[in-house]
Amino acid sequence: MTIFNLTRRVAIAASAALMIAGPGYAGGHQVVESIHFLIPGGAGGGWDGTARGTGEALTGAGLVGSASYENMSGGGGGKAIGYLIENADSSHGTLMVNSTPIVIRSLTGVFPHNFRDLTLVSGTIGDYAALVVNSDSNLSSMSDLISAYDADPSGTAIGGGSVPGGMDHLVAAMVMEAAGKDALNVKYIPYDAGGKAMAALLSGEIKALSTGFSEAVAMAQAGEVKILGVTSDARVDAFADAPTMKEQGIDTNFVNWRGFFAAPGLPADKLAAYQEAIDKMYATPEWEAVRARNGWVNIHNPGDKFQTFLEGQEKVIGDLMKKLGFL
Repeated sequence: MTIFNLTRRVAIAASAALMIAGPGYAGGHQVVESIHFLIPGGAGGGWDGTARGTGEALTGAGLVGSASYENMSGGGGGKAIGYLIENADSSHGTLMVNSTPIVIRSLTGVFPHNFRDLTLVSGTIGDYAALVVNSDSNLSSMSDLISAYDADPSGTAIGGGSVPGGMDHLVAAMVMEAAGKDALNVKYIPYDAGGKAMAALLSGEIKALSTGFSEAVAMAQAGEVKILGVTSDARVDAFADAPTMKEQGIDTNFVNWRGFFAAPGLPADKLAAYQEAIDKMYATPEWEAVRARNGWVNIHNPGDKFQTFLEGQEKVIGDLMKKLGFL
């Protein structure tokens, strides 16, 4: 009888502990209590989707207890970077999402900081780029867009959620250059975030939008746009109806990495915990659901590997921008 009572008490105590700890501790695998995601652009852009999708997977898998999100637009992403650096001591619980533009904008001098001024946590995914048009547009292929451009270059503006010489501009220039056009003559209209660029497309202010493939898929599934072309070698399973640039005779391939940064001077144990949580995330069904839904490609580069990757990107992109006349 005594044994029964002790066993019952142990069971009750264990159940209570699980209830208090919550789902993250149920499997004994919560790694980080909470993460505050800092997003350098507005709602609806690629950074926003990446941060929220990553937070969804980490919390859903129980690797992180809770996630919060803050959109901080301005300066082509520079405002958020400056904020993280200036408030480093009080931002150890924050991860900032960023991508190829952190390299591009430091090269072009849009803001004074670069990735070396931050703590490099991990590169996580790649997202192809795409050109899209309004769903009721009379343009249905890249050939149609090129014909429209030939007929009226100034009236065939391409927009994007980045500054001139930024990510979306660079992709549009690469595609048009590969199509045999002078990239410097392409009329590009910048917007502060993907959501604002999409509004411009719907209003007719721009003819086409340069954006991330994951964003393009979401908009196409909502019936808002048609995807003219994707910068992948082969069609992507997430939206196999979208043709590649290459199959339309435009020989260009591009994938935009996205990853996470922390404040400078982040304690080593906090960095290790963030990296462990992200590393374990890849093996979870929660992450695979988010990744497949968005058409992302896994590109995992933690710590020193991330720095090596970024330094390589810096050289490749710098050379390309010089060739296209952006530097």
